Amino acid sequence: MAETTANSGEQIDILIAGAGYVGLATAVSIAQARPSLKIMIVDAAPAGVWQKDGRASAIAAAATRMLSRLGCWDELAGEAQPINEMVVTDSRTSDPVRPVFLTFGGETTPGEPFAHMVMNRELNGALRARAEELGIDIVQGVSVDGFDRGTARTIVRLSDGLAVSARLLIACDGVKSRLRDMAGIKTLHWDYGQSGIVCTVKHERPHNGRAEEHFLPAGPFATLPLPGNRSSIVWTERTEDAERLVSEDEFIFEQELEMRFGLKLGEIRVDGPRRAWPLGLTLARDFVRPRFALAGDAAHGIHPIAGQGLNLGFKDAAALAETVVEADRLGEDIGALDVLQRYERWRRFDTVQMGITTDVLNRLFSNDIGPIRAIRDLGLGMVDRMPALKDFFIRQASTTQGSAPRLLQGEPI
Repeated sequence: MAETTANSGEQIDILIAGAGYVGLATAVSIAQARPSLKIMIVDAAPAGVWQKDGRASAIAAAATRMLSRLGCWDELAGEAQPINEMVVTDSRTSDPVRPVFLTFGGETTPGEPFAHMVMNRELNGALRARAEELGIDIVQGVSVDGFDRGTARTIVRLSDGLAVSARLLIACDGVKSRLRDMAGIKTLHWDYGQSGIVCTVKHERPHNGRAEEHFLPAGPFATLPLPGNRSSIVWTERTEDAERLVSEDEFIFEQELEMRFGLKLGEIRVDGPRRAWPLGLTLARDFVRPRFALAGDAAHGIHPIAGQGLNLGFKDAAALAETVVEADRLGEDIGALDVLQRYERWRRFDTVQMGITTDVLNRLFSNDIGPIRAIRDLGLGMVDRMPALKDFFIRQASTTQGSAPRLLQGEPI
């Protein structure tokens, strides 16, 4: 896939820092609706690193509609695994025999699964291919060293010594965003003392599209279906235990994994590398400055307990793109603070709400306190016996309602 280099002094409309899913989706969304806007993406990672990512992500129905509208889903659909059923259990031990407290059917509307599992490299590749079709420059191995905001433009200094002039700078450079710090935006942050172990396993029997989340004292243990007899594991442990587990030899790691996964799908084998990622909550106090906007993990990092981190990022991309496109159509300055504040107002409440929700869920379920366990199990059981309430939770988890960005509803900007 072709990549480009920046020219010193080049004038563009939008520079996006970060070629992950959110940066790419934002660029493609804007370029598809407004081809006249010149967009460049710079990414600090060396060329081709994204192709080595063996992880998978859960893509909610709304994000699937967005990817379809962007012309990416047809390329992904054949390799995506629908989630046909979601099962939630609770246990005070790693014993794989656990009572089931909550089950969800897998469709938002007939024929539309509420989520799919997609390999990260395939998702990134589809977005890159579409970006290339739209003429978006992607510069790899180059980061933003600094920027100076003026009244009409921002001069962005790149790590290769070049400088680019842009009307709008968008930071999609992750939860430890350097650009967020450069812009002087503070964050609310705390560490959970937990890490998420991520790996892929092969098993003897088919999963039939069933996802499971087991709540254990150290944190949730989720198994998510992949194409074939394979599943993605997101396993939360206390940080010191997670670091010990990923450093163990394969036999011991698989023994520990089997205690939590069980043998319902036959023997299991780890397929590929295993890694542990520290977990915490990070919320940016502001999403915008003049000629500057945050999106994705640069604006918010949440616990994976609800599997909504990537989907929050796609909501940011859709909302920011719609804000920029509509402003440009009206002849407004796309980097003006009052324009960017529309995006901030649109996304702030949903982001804070999801951050608080995942924080409360993690604190509620990552413990072994008897009275709390009894209350939460009772609550899960009540939800399971109320179909209307279950349908509501499915819609909330898989789509957005009301003022959702048009792309998430499958409509063009």
